[in-house]
Amino acid sequence: MLENRLISYAEGLQMQEDAVAAVQAGQSGERLILLEHQPVYTIGRLRDQSSLRDPARLPHPVVETNRGGQATYHGPGQLVGYPILDLRNRGQDLHAHLRMLEDVLIESCRHFGVNAGRREGLTGVWVEDRKMASIGVGVKKWISMHGFAINITAESLSGFFAITPCGIDGVTMTCLSHEAGRAVSVAEFAAVVEASFPALT
Repeated sequence: MLENRLISYAEGLQMQEDAVAAVQAGQSGERLILLEHQPVYTIGRLRDQSSLRDPARLPHPVVETNRGGQATYHGPGQLVGYPILDLRNRGQDLHAHLRMLEDVLIESCRHFGVNAGRREGLTGVWVEDRKMASIGVGVKKWISMHGFAINITAESLSGFFAITPCGIDGVTMTCLSHEAGRAVSVAEFAAVVEASFPALT
C-alpha cells in the first residue's frame, strides 16, 4: 500500500534496512514498499559521478547510496517501489530480478493505455526513446532492496533537468500522465502495480 505522505530518503532507506533485516532473520515475509520521496538526488557509490554535473548547484540534496547506477532524481509525483524479496527463493539471479521489475511496470502502464517497453542495452522502462522509469537494485545476502522509480505526474520531471539522468546524455524524461493523455495519480498507479506484482512469500 502506498505511504500517504512524502518520505525522506533517509527514512525510506531505514524502512528498507529494517525490512531486509526482518526477512534475513525469518521474522517477516517479503514486502513491497511503495512511496513518494521528498525531493532528492541519489547516485551509486561510483568513482565517476559526472552525471550529477555540478553537485554544488543542484536544487535538492544529494545522497550516495548502495544501489547500482548513476544519478537519478526522486520527488513528488513519482512512484518509488522498494521490493524486499528473498532472492534465495527466486533463482538468485539479479538480471531476472531487474527484468521482473521492468515487466511489472510495463504491464501496469498498459493498464493506462501506454505502450511502454525496453530499450536494448538500457535498464528501465521507455516509451519509444523517452524514459519513464529508472531501476537500480542492491542485495544483502540475497535479500533485495532499492528498486524502481516511475514518473507519474508532470511534477516529477523538473528535478531531472539539472542532471544527466542515469548518465545517458540527451535522454528525454517523460511521465505516465503525458503518455496516457490524461491525469493519473500516484495512488492510482500504485494500486495497479500492487495488483500486477508477483505474489510475496
